[in-house]
Amino acid sequence: MADTETFKRIAIALPEVTSAPHFDRLAFKVKRIFATLAADGKTANLKFTPEEQEFKCMVAPEVFQAIDNGWGRQGWTTIDIAAASDADIEAALAMAHAHAIGPAPKR
Repeated sequence: MADTETFKRIAIALPEVTSAPHFDRLAFKVKRIFATLAADGKTANLKFTPEEQEFKCMVAPEVFQAIDNGWGRQGWTTIDIAAASDADIEAALAMAHAHAIGPAPKR
């Protein structure tokens, strides 16, 4: 199973990623934030599309859980780092990162 250092290493290795404090979390950003790591390092939040979120939560409910609020309805999903494999983290971060480098959402 993975740990906080693994999460940080994989996230920061993605192209053009920077990290900085964001409230009580550590945020990972390209053009916009795509992941935030909880201060205790046990969980992180990732930005998926709602469809990706539904799939991840269905396939691996012990690893992924939709955030139960408006942010969650937009695709923000919690990953339990200890329950995740390195491959889970790598795939999830790559997916969230791809959205962050794409075109800005239309309003």
